[in-house]
Amino acid sequence: MGVHHFFSSWLIYPLMYYLLRYRRKVVDKNIRNAFPDMSEQEHQTLRKRFYKQFADLVVETIYGYRISDREMRERMQYINEQALVEACINQGGAITMLAHLGTWEWMADFGRRHETEGILECNVYRRLKNTYFDNLMLAIRSKRGGECVEKDLLLRRMVQLRKSELKPMYGMLADQKPSPRNAHVWTTFLNQETAFLDGSEVLSKKFGLPCFFGYIRSPKRGYYTMELMPLQADSELSITEQYARLLERNILEQPHLWLWSHSRWKYPRQS
Repeated sequence: MGVHHFFSSWLIYPLMYYLLRYRRKVVDKNIRNAFPDMSEQEHQTLRKRFYKQFADLVVETIYGYRISDREMRERMQYINEQALVEACINQGGAITMLAHLGTWEWMADFGRRHETEGILECNVYRRLKNTYFDNLMLAIRSKRGGECVEKDLLLRRMVQLRKSELKPMYGMLADQKPSPRNAHVWTTFLNQETAFLDGSEVLSKKFGLPCFFGYIRSPKRGYYTMELMPLQADSELSITEQYARLLERNILEQPHLWLWSHSRWKYPRQS
């Protein structure tokens, strides 16, 4: 990992930040709108920290393809994981609402740790337009066990698994922007009116599955923890609103971990 981080610091980060200026306008706009009270110097510091983390994401994702089980368990640890395991076993499955925080590709290791308990991790993904990179990401994600399910085929696969003896844990990256026609849930998020996907909530109600939020922290470079927080179906807040509030709290705790280069606020709310 030290070699990978060397290339991250001295090749990938300078290339993306100084030479290519990868999505710099999007990053700057997102950070300024999310943190209007920050000074320009604070904006610049956060921007640089994000690009350094993004460079680490690239090399850590590649490194994750060949990492040993022992090292992965050292670098990616779970808090309250037994609650998720018991939910899968006792309620026939569960949904974990994730986000583009840290090296999110390492989250695909959960199912591998609990294969003996009959838990199948299903990583729900959106197909990439570039076929080469789509196949590459599928290969990396599948390496840690589990199953990759394209979002348009998810409902059919959930029906199939409900009839099986397997206990599926569906991992869903729920912080992606919905298309204008699917922007059903709006809330204030990082000082902006923001639309959220509500597919996880809809499916949890349809199949009677509990939902969890994966709260990500990075205690030091190349190490992450995920605290699995149950989302309450009987709360005054909807599952999607609870997710938005926890995600916002997670980002504010370590803002450089989030994917600021994503055009999250591309579509304004339609009047």
